[in-house]
Amino acid sequence: MSRYRVKGYILLFLTVLLPAGCVTVGPDYAPPEISMPKGWNAKSEGGPSGKGMDAKALALWWSSLNDPVLTGLIGRAVDNNHDIQAAKARVRESRARLGISSSERFPTVDASGSARISRGSEETGTGDERRLYAAGFDASWELDLFGGIKRSVEAAHADLQASEESLSEVLVSLAAEVALNYVDVRTLQARLSIAEANLNAQEETHRLVKAMYDAGLAPEFDVEQANYNLENTRSQIPTLNIKLGEAMNRIAVLLGKGPGSVHNELSERGPIPVAQLEIAVGVPADILRQRPDVRRTERELAAQTARVGVAAAELYPKLTLTGSIGIEALSTDRLFLYDSRNYRMGPGLSWPVFHAGAIRKNVKVQSAKQEQALIEYEETVLKALEEVENAMSAYAGEQLRRKSLTEAARAARHAAELAQNLYFSGLSDFQGVLDVQRTLLSIEDKLAETEGNVTSGLIRIYKALGGGWKSPESAASDNSSSQKK
Repeated sequence: MSRYRVKGYILLFLTVLLPAGCVTVGPDYAPPEISMPKGWNAKSEGGPSGKGMDAKALALWWSSLNDPVLTGLIGRAVDNNHDIQAAKARVRESRARLGISSSERFPTVDASGSARISRGSEETGTGDERRLYAAGFDASWELDLFGGIKRSVEAAHADLQASEESLSEVLVSLAAEVALNYVDVRTLQARLSIAEANLNAQEETHRLVKAMYDAGLAPEFDVEQANYNLENTRSQIPTLNIKLGEAMNRIAVLLGKGPGSVHNELSERGPIPVAQLEIAVGVPADILRQRPDVRRTERELAAQTARVGVAAAELYPKLTLTGSIGIEALSTDRLFLYDSRNYRMGPGLSWPVFHAGAIRKNVKVQSAKQEQALIEYEETVLKALEEVENAMSAYAGEQLRRKSLTEAARAARHAAELAQNLYFSGLSDFQGVLDVQRTLLSIEDKLAETEGNVTSGLIRIYKALGGGWKSPESAASDNSSSQKK
């Protein structure tokens, strides 16, 4: 066969079949439309507002707390956390899988070469030794007539985007977890300071009551009451220290370090980071673009939609162009002669005729998984809205609680002074002093705990909004783009 006739067959084949390559079976993906509420249900004065949030502020939300130690801890966690490293590895895996899927759109070419020596039996043949030398190239190309490969690439691309959103999800959780545990550390240190201050005051009270008893001015009952009140307060300190150590150990692990590695740098007591009173949370629709978990499930839905097309393409014929060209000779000196050449080429057709319904059942399987992915996406959106609503309500409620406890603590301190003055003046019994001291410790402890809860509530709002997954540079770029629009 002349090379011109070979070229003619190939051109005819491509002219007939390539137009069919425009057919892509399976559903085309379109992002699902979800009805979102126009505003948030949680209402409060001086709390979360529906104003649009600055993208850079959301990306670096911890900077609003003005705590350099916290900022440093979050930066180190992002660099060294093991969950982050694993998520980055999954992104690299997905990117490589996309490359594998994309490679199916191109021909494959393999080179081969061989040298064989054989000898027949003298009893059954001539007993001559035979040598055969060969070299050549084999090529194959599956024409994506019904879009199976295209859908496979679509699925792999969506999987890559989903893995990138998973990485963003880990970043959001990591920043929030470091901040929440850091607030726990500062809150526990504040509670320890309050317990120690009250312990010192009760020790002084016990000393004065003991002196009055020794002078015959107070009964032994008052001394014992002062003593058990003192020891009860002292017993709370070990519990607080245990919780403090646990919070520090948790921070160390989040930073990819061993437990105890941050004790020294956090041992010096610092204030609880102060939360801003008002925060712009935007509108519920912003959740769809801000939350990485929402975006991840949407990409997973897109990937599964494409896999329905991959399964559907198996119902249709597969056409493959194959060919090989090479040289064969009985000796090396004749290997490169013109007459040693050989070639073969042509189309191949395969069509599943009978598979007992397995292919159609697989289409149903993939369609059912697509339905599951859609349900998961809708459920993720609802949970995101719930998380934001709950975080906003808790934040506003803790601010009101802090306001009341601040006034209660002021009144309790004044009452404690009055109770002691009345007792040592002989105008009241010691029970009043004990009651007020216990109440003061309880209220001050609750106030410190609430101070921490207010800041933790702000952190949970930022986490619920999806803050902390963007780099400052990309956030700034988003801001400038939106302003130009």
